[in-house]
Amino acid sequence: MTAETAISVRGLTKKFGTFTAVDHITFDVFKGEIFGFLGANGAGKTTAMRMLCGLSIPTSGDGLVAGCDINTQSELIKSRIGYMSQKFSLYEELTVAENLSLFATIYGMRSKEFAGASENLYDELGMQSMRNVRARDLPVGWRQKLAFAAATIHRPDIVFLDEPTGGVDPVTRRRFWELIYKAASEGMTVFVTTHYLDEAEYCNRVSIMVDGQISALDTPAGLKHKYHASTMDEVFRTVAKEATRGD
Repeated sequence: MTAETAISVRGLTKKFGTFTAVDHITFDVFKGEIFGFLGANGAGKTTAMRMLCGLSIPTSGDGLVAGCDINTQSELIKSRIGYMSQKFSLYEELTVAENLSLFATIYGMRSKEFAGASENLYDELGMQSMRNVRARDLPVGWRQKLAFAAATIHRPDIVFLDEPTGGVDPVTRRRFWELIYKAASEGMTVFVTTHYLDEAEYCNRVSIMVDGQISALDTPAGLKHKYHASTMDEVFRTVAKEATRGD
């Protein structure tokens, strides 16, 4: 792993009995890069992401995430990454301040460190007046901002975003991507899965998984050129048309 590489995997494989969910994938993600990780349901991307986040041990293969070995240092990986998903990112009954405090504790931040980081976040996100509002009472756009802030309050090397914009309107999605760009510009690596193919255009590079393998990996422009497509949706349909796995 070089100084510029945030994630590096070789031959990463995960089997469940006789079923191979992830089949010998190899790729690198660079520091400060926005890396799109695409694939239809059942392609294996969630299983792959769980291994990268230290939540599942590979059946075989090697990998480094933020300098940590995915086979032997899963707990250390968890302290160096952030994670946000569409399905669960916030505690609804807790206030903005309580959510940030809880996630800071989970990520092992010290009290003084958290105090300074949280004040900066309130200012950056324009949420000074919302710190005592329950998460469930926030508008969707603000909830997304808070979830992203909670996932990155400890300034991780890498943040994993698992379909973070699912179910929200295009304007809110665009504003959320402004947060992603800002984080990447400050050196954070962003690893994102999405079902919105237009969002793949915002990534520096994109990989597409089909039946447990990475079938395509390049810049959006490079992929469109290779597959003679005008949009990433066309690229995805072309690459994924041979898939045999269903939802």
